[in-house]
Amino acid sequence: MSPAPHIEHSVDELCTAGIELYERALRESRVSSADAAAAPCLVDLGLLHPSIEDLSRLEPVAPAAALHRLLRAAAERIAEERRREERLTAVFEPLLTMEVKDATAHSPAISVLSGNTRINRAIDEAMTEVSGELLAIQPHDSYTRATPEHQAQAQARDQALLDRGGRIRTLYQHTMRHAPAVQARYELLRGDAEARTLDEVTGRLLVVDRAVAFLPASKDRQVALAVRHPTLVDHFAAFFDHLWRLATPMYPQAVQQPTLNGVTPRQRAIAALLIDGHTDAVIADRLGLNVRTARVHIAKLAATLGSESRAQLGYLIGRSGILDQES
Repeated sequence: MSPAPHIEHSVDELCTAGIELYERALRESRVSSADAAAAPCLVDLGLLHPSIEDLSRLEPVAPAAALHRLLRAAAERIAEERRREERLTAVFEPLLTMEVKDATAHSPAISVLSGNTRINRAIDEAMTEVSGELLAIQPHDSYTRATPEHQAQAQARDQALLDRGGRIRTLYQHTMRHAPAVQARYELLRGDAEARTLDEVTGRLLVVDRAVAFLPASKDRQVALAVRHPTLVDHFAAFFDHLWRLATPMYPQAVQQPTLNGVTPRQRAIAALLIDGHTDAVIADRLGLNVRTARVHIAKLAATLGSESRAQLGYLIGRSGILDQES
């Protein structure tokens, strides 16, 4: 039986095999190149290097020297990012002033909302007396990380819409399928409410009665856009409808996606991102997973397809045809 493939990782997440081999190298002053085959990360990360006297052996870099080098590299990256922020700020600062003036004078169909209180008030006002449809895309952390007060406010607002004969359709990331807060939300709602899940969803989006759309304009969700331009709102609604057709029903009746050729739907989603060349960290972020869970799925996918390396895994994914199936 061949050993499990080595999963790529950063230096701050050293694998067990890497830690054990590095400790051994420090104790014995060297290890053989053959021993290092099980943990190629040590060479890639510069913790082991070939011996000048014997190229078949590897010598460890002193931990203090390795730490100093890695911290210096991290500091240089941070400094470069700060310089980049300064350059971007210098370029965009005068443009931001022009954009605000122009939006106020010429684009009333798009308004900027600042602060949770103002954003929630605008959503409440848009939904007042509306008896049509609410389309919502909720990323994996939007509802569960809201305060109990905001959760209760959203619950009351949605129930009022349902009581007026309206309809609610919500898309969640698949990781929210069994979240207690989401399950409790639908146990309390009464009316025409449906929910589905996707492996990947976009940022938060609300489309109220296909007349106004709300979407975040900052990463901390303290700034949002209220869009009333008919063409843009129609585009957002059509985008939602497209995702809805691809999604898996969650409520009122849950449907389990089938496993094809031993590969689960989650593993097929990961396979698609692997083919696109994404790192483990990006895959985890896109699918709402932590990095360790994503790597467990990758290892299981590799075992199912009989892959012994990352490069071979990509080849086997393409040859297997698992991405030709609609999930």
